[in-house]
Amino acid sequence: MHVVIAGGGSAGHIEPALNTADALRRADPSIGVTMLGTEKGLDTKLIPPRGYDLRLIPAVPLPRKPSGALLSLPARLLGTVKAAQRVITDVDADVVIGFGGYVALPAYLAARRARRPIVVHEANVRPGLANRVGARFTDHVLTGSPAVPMRGATCVGMPLRPAISTLDRAARRAEARKAFGLDPERPTLLVTGGSQGARRLNDTMQSSVRKLREAGIQVLHSYGDKNAVSIEQDPDGPPYVARPFIDRMDLAYAAADLAMTRGGMMTCSELAAVGLPSVYVPLPIGNGEQRVNATPVVQAGGGLLVDDAALTPDWFAANVLPLLLDPQRLTEMSQAAGRFGIRDADDKIVDLIFAAAGKQRPAARAEAAASDEQAEQDEQDEPAESAASAEPVSATAATEPAAPTEPSKPKGTDPR
Repeated sequence: MHVVIAGGGSAGHIEPALNTADALRRADPSIGVTMLGTEKGLDTKLIPPRGYDLRLIPAVPLPRKPSGALLSLPARLLGTVKAAQRVITDVDADVVIGFGGYVALPAYLAARRARRPIVVHEANVRPGLANRVGARFTDHVLTGSPAVPMRGATCVGMPLRPAISTLDRAARRAEARKAFGLDPERPTLLVTGGSQGARRLNDTMQSSVRKLREAGIQVLHSYGDKNAVSIEQDPDGPPYVARPFIDRMDLAYAAADLAMTRGGMMTCSELAAVGLPSVYVPLPIGNGEQRVNATPVVQAGGGLLVDDAALTPDWFAANVLPLLLDPQRLTEMSQAAGRFGIRDADDKIVDLIFAAAGKQRPAARAEAAASDEQAEQDEQDEPAESAASAEPVSATAATEPAAPTEPSKPKGTDPR
């Protein structure tokens, strides 16, 4: 079986796509996987190091709102749809699965032209244009949250890495705190704004160091590659560990009692899956999807939600510090987050990909998956390395147009 996966652009689209590719390979190592991407975004940086074949097609930005650009979209899409169709036919794909973003819409249209089954996975509670269109071509529509308003969709959750989905925070807490040089007993706050960092979070933390130390709270802070945070250490006070990035997020989650983060869907899903309560500070741009992403777990009791502009040192002192000093409330929030979290989305997605392709999933999948998860965990126990450890695979452009075919109903799908 060969699967084409379209999930390029941002890490929020690429990471679930790669986690699904990994899960497919765990289910059946003989499966062929081809990733569709563009030069725009992080595709060429994140996908080849994970060991997957990356085929590049022209990028066609999708308008977020109705505009003149929307009227010209069909003409601009034609060339990139033909390029995507060439890839699908070259690898003889049995199924195409998309996760949204620039590359997903041409992938869906190309799959429909090539009469290949389509699977759509929508992460955000506010579905993007690509997935709204793709969902009209298939009955195989999956979501990362039960709050996603897509007709006929099945909520499966977000596909996570086994190091996260199998994490037992309590069992690994002592090991995790030792790995980061943290005190084994102090209340611990994890702060991360993602790979790019978050200026509001960084500024608030720098202004709150004295009060954190007075309260006896230690901090693990990932401030982002493009930022600089300098914290003067107090040898007699609680540790404040500040790094530009953390490549062992499983240990970071295990070390923490509470997180303070943005509201990307992968972050929300990981925190809920491991049962780590969080203070969510949604990015104040775009169409407000980060606030919407974080709202369900907050309503379930697994976190707090504060606007970016409202996250001041005073708000932090009045709301976050007391929470970190309240073990009972943290326990209740952790349990609430854990009840909302989904750990087995990758396995469910693999089942549905096989079903869409009309193929039988190998019977030994459970044993193989468990073995691979244990092997990954053993490898994670070695000194930390970058997650991008696989031998790089070159990206290949696929811009030659394929011979045009007449649009028709894809096999195994039912356009609505």
